[in-house]
This record gives sequence, structure tokens and C-alpha cells, in this order.
Amino acid sequence: MFALGMIGTSTMAYGANAETRFIDLTYPIPTFEPVAGNPIEADLSKPFGKSKPIPSFFPQAVFVPSTNPMDQGHFYRGILRIAEHHGTHVDAPSHYVNNEKTTEKDAVPVKFENDLTLQDLTGPIVYIDIRPRIDAELAKNGGRPSPDKSKTDFSETSGNNVTVADIDAIAGQLRNGSWVVVNSGWGKFFVGADLSTSPFINGWNFPGVSKAALDRLIEIETEKGIRINGIATDNIGIDSGEAERGVGDAWNNSYHSHVRGLQRGWKYVEMIANLDSLATENADDCTLIIGALPIVGGSGSPARVMAACN
Repeated sequence: MFALGMIGTSTMAYGANAETRFIDLTYPIPTFEPVAGNPIEADLSKPFGKSKPIPSFFPQAVFVPSTNPMDQGHFYRGILRIAEHHGTHVDAPSHYVNNEKTTEKDAVPVKFENDLTLQDLTGPIVYIDIRPRIDAELAKNGGRPSPDKSKTDFSETSGNNVTVADIDAIAGQLRNGSWVVVNSGWGKFFVGADLSTSPFINGWNFPGVSKAALDRLIEIETEKGIRINGIATDNIGIDSGEAERGVGDAWNNSYHSHVRGLQRGWKYVEMIANLDSLATENADDCTLIIGALPIVGGSGSPARVMAACN
């Protein structure tokens, strides 16, 4: 009865000569029955359909279905327990709270998930494709990532991330409300719930937006007098693994993108799927659409994300 849906595309025509293609950029959410006696913990041995655990900083989703009999059939419904930042999701600016030391002069008032407007959740796509560099690095190890940087290196200094040059190359396309969408090809490793062994995390050795590239993006905003909507990526975070992890057991100097970007009112979409389909489109003619729940006081929401391409 249950199956994980397939992501894909659909086409709709508006008028005699116009077509809009909708590309689904969302992973299905795997669900599990609860552990006996603990309704909030997932029993991974009791999946619904073909559900398998996915990489996440949070517990897997728990689903408790029920029925309500009627004379002509019955209603089917359920209770879902899921973290805000599980699977394909959007981060609201409230997801990171800066202290006085890291708050910048051009920070804007914080928005929670329910404060996000339709303008916040839609906007023109500016596409960055770094797959060739990532694939070349992976090829050194037979196409597989290794936590050992001598085998595959995605550190800040490796060049195997979004770089300043990548940002400069799209500077002319950036405008108010733009969504920078990064395709690293890392979604092929979106398996395994154990972050210590999942190739998706790869010992915090994975590609992302380098610190220097993010800083350059902020500089361009200032130079042009604009404010983008945010960044969407196919990884568990926006930063490179090295920048996300930071230094030491206390995770000092970590999450550079969250420290600097969210206070600007940016939003982030993480673990976006099916970005290779954008590569076959003229991505500059696509609009990102994020169907997020307006959770009152929320810092994020699982989201149905799509691109509408002309």
C-alpha cells in the first residue's frame, strides 16, 4: 500500500505558445511505526512501504495511522512526528541566533517560519553547477567519497567547493529575491541515518559553499544594493563540511553561512533533490517555489520544493 513517491517533472501549458515545466526537487519523507511504549521514537525495523532511514541531525519521522469507519467506507488519517529540519526543508532566519559579537550592522529583524511571505519562498533561480569539479575529485577514489582528505579533499582550500570565482561568474544575474541554487551532485550519497558512517557526511569532508564564496556573495549584495532570498543546496548544510564542523569538540567557528547569512534575512533550503533535472533546463528561466508550513515560532519546516521553468 505504501511506497516512496518518485520525484520528477510535469508540464502545463498556459496560452497557445507558453509552457511551464514543474520540476520536483523534494525527497520523499520515509516514515516508521513508533517503538512500542514510546510514541515519539521510530522503530526502524517497521517502515512504511519502502522507507529507509535518511541522513539527518534529528530522529526519523514517526507515523501513526488510524481509521474512522463510516457507513460507505472509512477515513484514513494519521499523526506525524517530524523535526523541522528533516529531509528536504527550509531554514527560517530564526534558525540561528547571533550574539552581540557576531551581529552585523546590516542585520534585519528576525523572521520565524510563520513570518515568511510568499515573496520569501519564491524567486528567480541563479544556478551554480560544481559537479565537474566534485566528480573529478571523487574519481581519484573510484567515484566514492573518503573521509581521508588524501583520497578525496573537499576542504576549504581544496577548490572543490563553491568558490569566489563561481560567485563572481553569477554576479550579473543576482537581484532582489534571487535564489542561488547549488548543484554539487552530492545527492547521490543521500543514504544512511548513522552520520558517523554515512557517505553523505563523509567525516565532515563534503562540498558546499566556501567561507570566502559566501563572504563574496554578501559583498556583491552590498555593492549592488540588493538582498537575495537565500541559497538552496543538495547537501545537509550550506557550508563545506569543514566549515560546518568548525574547530574542536565545542564546534567553535562553525556554520559560517548560518552565522552571517541568516541575520541578513536569507533563507536556506537543504537536502534539495533532483537538481540534475535543472541542468537540462535553462535554469535562469526557472523560479524556485518552496511550499513550507507557516509554523508559529518555528525555525524551519519540511518543504515541497519545486522549480517552475519556462
